[in-house]
Amino acid sequence: MREIKTLLAAAALLLAGAALAQTVKVESAWARATVPGQQGTGAFMTLTAPEGARLVGASTPAAGVAEVHEMAMQGDVMKMRAVPALDLPAGQPVELRPGGHHLMLMDLRAPLMPGSTVPLTLVLRDARGAEVRQEVRVPVRAAAQPAPGAASAHEHKH
Repeated sequence: MREIKTLLAAAALLLAGAALAQTVKVESAWARATVPGQQGTGAFMTLTAPEGARLVGASTPAAGVAEVHEMAMQGDVMKMRAVPALDLPAGQPVELRPGGHHLMLMDLRAPLMPGSTVPLTLVLRDARGAEVRQEVRVPVRAAAQPAPGAASAHEHKH
């Protein structure tokens, strides 16, 4: 019986190590500040998955809905739409930015004020299909202040 407990403990440590290895590196994260009455905004960051993963969702207590979105040109019109997942190739930084892929926060419960932070939970799926939730605290910035090193191609209008 003692050998089984030792074996189970070792297996639990290995699984915990595998989950830790899947943690996605989050850099230059920020969310766009809002004004009273504004119901939606974007959150932006650079994600790097050491072993590859997919961003399949997000949630936050600051909004009723958080979705992975993309903006793309369709003819002469910039269109925004939800996507079911965003691939994070192994070791390659993937930028969520204004005018491209981003997290859309909708049905905001209160305005997001510059200088505050927003808690986000990223929902990730690894190559084996296991789902992992990763907590992040994202600073709120005015639209005119992109994250350091981030170039702003297009601005969201809500």
